[in-house]
Amino acid sequence: MTRRLPELLTGLGVIIVAVLFLLYALRGAGELSTGGYRLTARFGSVGALAIGADVKIGGVVVGHVASETLDPVTYAAVVGLDINDSVQIPDDSSAAVTSDSLLGGDYVNVSPGGSNNMLKPGSAFATTQSAVNIGDLLGKFIFSLGGASSSKGSGAAPAPASAAP
Repeated sequence: MTRRLPELLTGLGVIIVAVLFLLYALRGAGELSTGGYRLTARFGSVGALAIGADVKIGGVVVGHVASETLDPVTYAAVVGLDINDSVQIPDDSSAAVTSDSLLGGDYVNVSPGGSNNMLKPGSAFATTQSAVNIGDLLGKFIFSLGGASSSKGSGAAPAPASAAP
């Protein structure tokens, strides 16, 4: 029996880790609710924003992206946000899809307004800003530099010839 005890404990540990991983995966896929109340935001483009991404105010996580759907009439991306119950957001606030770095990590940044009226569960942000594609911006910047350097060189005077002795 003493030889089987470590094997049983190891097997039990593997099963516990597998169940925890399954719960984590289901939560990330939006299948398990993380609590809070639901708000919606309509964006022209969400970029690489994924379900489970953070919702932040001032850099502090206050919720998560719960769903992403496409409005078949306007072709806008409709994003469902689960906000923590302890956080109240003014009704004149705005939401923007923002990137943590060049490598990705998109999240929804909420800029609170100054209103005394708060968004109710199920309501939507009146003002949103779509994701900015960093790759496209860098491509345009590099292209504009290439065009500027070639136009500068075309109007330059020829170099003076060296005098022969």
